[in-house]
Amino acid sequence: MTPELPEPHPLLIQTDGETPASWDFQPATGVVLLVPERDRNAIEKTPWAGLLEKTLPRYPETENPVFLSTPCGGRAAVVFVPDTIPTFKALTLARKVVGPLMAERSAELNVISLMDTEISASTMAEALLAAAHADLFQLPRISGKPTEPKVLEAIHFFGNFANADFRYAEATAEGNNLARWLTHLPGNYLTPGIYREFVESLAGEEGWGTHFYDRDELEELGAGAFLSVVEASPVRDAGILHLQYRPAGADGKPLALVGKGICFDTGGSNLKVGGSMLGMHGDMQGSAVALGAFLALTRLEFDQPVDCWLALAENHIGSRAVKCNDVITALDGTTIELINTDAEGRMVLSDTLALVSRGKPRAIIDYATLTGSVVAALGQRMAGAITNRREWVEPIIQAGERCGERVWPFPYEDDYDEDLKSKVADTLQCRTTVPGDHIYAARLLGRFVDKEIGWVHVDMASSGTHTGGLAHIPTDLQGFGVRFGVEWLKKLADR
Repeated sequence: MTPELPEPHPLLIQTDGETPASWDFQPATGVVLLVPERDRNAIEKTPWAGLLEKTLPRYPETENPVFLSTPCGGRAAVVFVPDTIPTFKALTLARKVVGPLMAERSAELNVISLMDTEISASTMAEALLAAAHADLFQLPRISGKPTEPKVLEAIHFFGNFANADFRYAEATAEGNNLARWLTHLPGNYLTPGIYREFVESLAGEEGWGTHFYDRDELEELGAGAFLSVVEASPVRDAGILHLQYRPAGADGKPLALVGKGICFDTGGSNLKVGGSMLGMHGDMQGSAVALGAFLALTRLEFDQPVDCWLALAENHIGSRAVKCNDVITALDGTTIELINTDAEGRMVLSDTLALVSRGKPRAIIDYATLTGSVVAALGQRMAGAITNRREWVEPIIQAGERCGERVWPFPYEDDYDEDLKSKVADTLQCRTTVPGDHIYAARLLGRFVDKEIGWVHVDMASSGTHTGGLAHIPTDLQGFGVRFGVEWLKKLADR
């Protein structure tokens, strides 16, 4: 039985304005003191001036944050904040602050700002709230022993935090936690059928429209690319789940989120070897992030129509599995020569993107843990992106910087198609060599996106996990992409 998704941890958020005259807090109250990096003498005006002036010089100026015991028996983190702080750095700093204070079993956090720069103080406030929700969230654990819950109940903000958008921080945190929870589930606890049932139940609660294109309907549509991946699946539970968010008064074409949902990937006939199959239950992370962004937009009462498309399948090995050099016909009639059955993500996404394009959405963003080459190019600290709109390259970078989920674009040039020519079909599925595979994958996917539709492909194989956490997320598993999806669709909606 699949564990139930935990309800969002209730946190009382209070903005209390002026700094309290007395700092005689309860021992169970953690304190976060935001100090301007350029004016560390601001601590002289605080009730703890003596303690801070005596203690802080013991630490090198490069140490940030600094933790110390308070006169009232609690713990405090002194955080030195520049006048302008990038969101990613704010989120990273927030994780380093929140984790140790939560480990102290703090029931409340008092965030006190000595900043005279309202924007950076508000950025840190949002980051601290996001980090708290990420730390509080319990990833699924299959065990008879209950997990000990965290005890944080409230965060009080003292100072000028007028620019802080706590609603955004909480909505994107809930979406991110949903993505992390789904991706963490073992493959036998999240089959395509179980996944579909969960999402349809969530859709009923949220008021989303739903339609599931099962294998019978996909066969009628001629979705051979998708179906080629599931030929060896022992259960006919694969399909494409379409969700619709339609706020009151909204009209026009929707924006579209698309996610690769391979619930387990054996590699098919090109069977994964050694330890390569470990962790392949997480190959559905793109779909989880698309769903998380969709939920966050719902929580924010986004005023534009949005669709979410989840390509749910498993890539099995068996007597019916497709083989190298087989030629299949995609939904739009394109013929594809298979080169590597372990490149199944681009197959399920090809038909999904073709289906999405039939509805002529305003724009499409798709997420997929797709290629190892993007990991080789970027490491594991940001995602790769490719777009069919050259003028979107810089806005994509800026959107990632604003939300703290960094995304770096790669080229999308048509001469790469020369290397995908097949002697028996319209195109090769992929090349036999690895270099640049993330670009070749995007060139294949782009064939199935109507040229009139602006499209961003996010290859998140490089950002799915990072040992020790990243930005505000304290676990290896990131759920990367929810904040970026919300930021990008908001930007498109304002055009």
